[in-house]
Amino acid sequence: MVKIRLRRMGAKKAPFYRIVVADSRYPRDGRFIEEIGTYDPTAEPTVLKVDAERAQAWIKTGAQPTETVKALLKKAGAI
Repeated sequence: MVKIRLRRMGAKKAPFYRIVVADSRYPRDGRFIEEIGTYDPTAEPTVLKVDAERAQAWIKTGAQPTETVKALLKKAGAI
């Protein structure tokens, strides 16, 4: 199954996330199909950039967003 999920980047105690489309069998920070956005919760205010067109296209083709990503996509207005 294809999922839209967060990929953790950044240093210890300073997380930075990329929103990626990946096969559910791949590891969290491993191989992915496409990067569709970024999320930085440590910045003030938090920075969220999402390619809404690509996110909607992946959802239409059957990709399932995780709970966290679904909330972030709603916040960005992509869903």
